[in-house]
Amino acid sequence: MAGNTFGNRFRVTTFGESHGDAIGGIIDGCPAGIALDLQEIQAELDRRKPGQSKIVTQRKEADEVRFMSGIFEGKTTGTPIGFIIENTNPKSKDYDHIKDVYRPSHADYVYDQKYGHRDYRGGGRSSARETACRVVAGAIAKQVLSSVKITAYVASVGDISIDKPYQELDFSTIEQNPVRCADPAIAIQMEELIKAVKKDGDSIGGTIFCVVQNVPVGLGEPVFDRLDAELAKAMLGINAVKGVEFGRGFAGTTMRGSEHNDVILPDGKTATNNAGGIVGGISNGMDIYFRVAFKPTATLMKDQQSINSANEVVTVQGKGRHDACVLPRAVPIVEAMTAITLADMFIEQYGYKKQK
Repeated sequence: MAGNTFGNRFRVTTFGESHGDAIGGIIDGCPAGIALDLQEIQAELDRRKPGQSKIVTQRKEADEVRFMSGIFEGKTTGTPIGFIIENTNPKSKDYDHIKDVYRPSHADYVYDQKYGHRDYRGGGRSSARETACRVVAGAIAKQVLSSVKITAYVASVGDISIDKPYQELDFSTIEQNPVRCADPAIAIQMEELIKAVKKDGDSIGGTIFCVVQNVPVGLGEPVFDRLDAELAKAMLGINAVKGVEFGRGFAGTTMRGSEHNDVILPDGKTATNNAGGIVGGISNGMDIYFRVAFKPTATLMKDQQSINSANEVVTVQGKGRHDACVLPRAVPIVEAMTAITLADMFIEQYGYKKQK
């Protein structure tokens, strides 16, 4: 199976399945001499792990990362960083009923068609459990990018959304509610909606907003390695992501050019930031911001019509432990993939000395 490595200079390869013995990864190209805060890496994992609140899957996993190589006396050595996260609470029997059945909108059918064989336990390699590995790599990338600030939060769940610009929000409130919404009042409404959807055995989607601050002018390559293109690829590689927009995005299609253009000021900044900090695929020194759209979780606690491996029409029964809404646990994943992308591009363009 190809497609398990991301990045050019800061390369991340992940391995493992949802119900295997462990998941893990190898980070190659991380600069030497970085003093890593291992507790901060674990804290990032704790933000993503299951069972942390009543509105997420109740699978109980400690998600404790164990580093096998690439770190000595608390610092990176420049050699590949290997790590594993053991799976301790899989409950594989919950998936016996889909051994020969394909869940609608899940990867079951396409994996079977592509490879002729699949691990049906929890979705195997297609499970979002794999993203824990990305969070580890992203936490290290954040420490490589010590001067860059990356913040993501849940901006909408279903038809409930924050109606304030991010500059008016208090980011310190994000981790104070289980939804990870930057508006406490809206967070309560979102939480109630998720609970209602979960009680009904259904699922719901929404959006995550991400802001990147302190990126210097000039990051990004023409024509195909544009900064926004690389970030979009990183986001679209996350489970359940179906769309990404930068700056004013689709809202910009209703504007005149005279409204949308960002006037450049004498200090190099712009009077507005409709472009979202990226022009011509290259950072312009303003805040980079984008929105990521997540579809509703495919696995429901309701019966659905589908087919089996013999192409017979069957009813898929909802079983197991699943998120009714992936957004709260996806916030650290969005931040992680943003950090990995930026670390890769920083190292390729500037070398590590630029970040010291």
